[in-house]
Amino acid sequence: MKIFAVLLMTSSVLLGGCATQDTSLYYWGSYEAMVYEMYVEPSNAPAALQIAKLEEDIQKSDALGKKVPPGLYAHLGMMYAAEGKAGLAQEALLKEKAMYPEATTLVDTLLKNQKQGVNQ
Repeated sequence: MKIFAVLLMTSSVLLGGCATQDTSLYYWGSYEAMVYEMYVEPSNAPAALQIAKLEEDIQKSDALGKKVPPGLYAHLGMMYAAEGKAGLAQEALLKEKAMYPEATTLVDTLLKNQKQGVNQ
């Protein structure tokens, strides 16, 4: 009986040591796959679909208490702009800038282009 208990404890310790924990700072969701799809098969990734997926990823990241990856809000802003939703585009771009100050130059350029009506 003692051998069985020791064997059980040993196996549970070994299995517990093999378990992986998600230590990522970000919740990536469908973002990477969607960006890939956008470049490889653009017809499969219309702006409205991308917006829906990005908004879903944002909700899931909030639920998990994780940050969205860098670039997600900028991408969302560009998709809003493509759909003619200038206010939402600006809001998303400013959120990217607030979360990732290192993106300030990119975001400022996108905002400037948006005001001038330049396609991005």
